[in-house]
Amino acid sequence: MLTEGGAMDDINTPLALRLIPLALELEDEPLAERLLTHAKSNATDEIESGWAEFEHHKLTGASIDAFSELTAQSELLEGGGPLAAAVAHHVALLHMAEEAYEEAQMFASRSLRIREKVKDNNGIVYGLALLEALAKKQHNHETALVHGSRRIELLIDMRDEEGQMEAMADMGHSQATLGQFDAAKDLYTQSLDLAVGLEDLSGQLVARWGLADIAEIEEDYETAMLQLSDCLHAFINAGLPTPIAVRQRIEALTDFKKSPDEK
Repeated sequence: MLTEGGAMDDINTPLALRLIPLALELEDEPLAERLLTHAKSNATDEIESGWAEFEHHKLTGASIDAFSELTAQSELLEGGGPLAAAVAHHVALLHMAEEAYEEAQMFASRSLRIREKVKDNNGIVYGLALLEALAKKQHNHETALVHGSRRIELLIDMRDEEGQMEAMADMGHSQATLGQFDAAKDLYTQSLDLAVGLEDLSGQLVARWGLADIAEIEEDYETAMLQLSDCLHAFINAGLPTPIAVRQRIEALTDFKKSPDEK
């Protein structure tokens, strides 16, 4: 509707760039390419040109070096901080995908510093989540807890309950990995309470799965079964298929609890 006929002429660069993900979601690659071409040709300044180039790099699968160069170029532009931070964050993700964790951490930290400078709280949360994930990849869970704690504090200040739900579950996993089960249970429980309030089934699954893990470690199999059963019923009540992994785990736990005679 926005792009048929001559309507494309009235779309500015920022809107064109926002429409590209929608075009890709609709599997309309020619439209995505048209939008990108339009965005590049109608950019009003170097910042808009930079955002268009960023999207072009993503669509064409440019090299990490190309993204890194765009990061450096963006930092030199007046007002280019948000662009530079976004590109650096993307570079960090690319390095993480290649398991180049030191390089990923360098670009993630670079992105975070820029976002702190421009006071982009949402961006800071994304950056902390990435640094937390990288610390976990390197089995440095103490550092992950530092990033996770700051992330949760910021999300509470922002009153972002969905973000808190995810961050508390992530931090609960780190605490459990370190053997701090009481702290982990508290975090998973808080995450679960938020997930129930938000009616977020994925959040409930993550929190209950973590609580079931801890219960099994502590040989409290009744609690583990209760958490998994409650998860199953949440999906059934919502009229959605239960994840296969949940059913398989319930069956395995049921078999484990049976005595040899019952089997």
